[in-house]
Amino acid sequence: MSNLHKHALTEFKAAGWIDDSGYKDEMQGAICAHIMKLLDIFAEEGHSGSSAPYALNLFTRLAKFKPIAPLSGEDWEWSDTGHCFQNRRASHVFKDYDGNCYDINGKVFWEWNRRPLDEDEEGYPGFKTYKSYYTNSLSRVSVVFPYTVPEKPIYEYRYSDAEPHAPPQTEAGIK
Repeated sequence: MSNLHKHALTEFKAAGWIDDSGYKDEMQGAICAHIMKLLDIFAEEGHSGSSAPYALNLFTRLAKFKPIAPLSGEDWEWSDTGHCFQNRRASHVFKDYDGNCYDINGKVFWEWNRRPLDEDEEGYPGFKTYKSYYTNSLSRVSVVFPYTVPEKPIYEYRYSDAEPHAPPQTEAGIK
């Protein structure tokens, strides 16, 4: 049994997914069995300290259907949706028939919100402050090729003017 295999079993126990009698949930057990197969194959490959992170990064990107090289914008990368073209390598990148290219995951907007609580720890009504995240048609960012898909979108603060009005707020929080 490899050290990775032993480590995974220890972590599964720490997560509460497994005990001395086996897996507590059938679906979680199936997922853990799949992970063990991947770890065993990874251990068999004998990666070194420099190749292991590289292999993991490459595997992770491919398993998440992310491109490993910049998008070229060449014709072979596009599928016609009937309304526009969609990039085959990054499904969130589109091209209008006029050639305008954009990434619909370019920006995520956020704002502060509050919701009432029944009562706080001392028995008084209170509020829970939290961030709301959303996208809309303004989330698009223009794409110029070659285009390297960013790891994360741009997060942009927006003040909410929705009803009911939130208290005055800044990027640092609700005043």
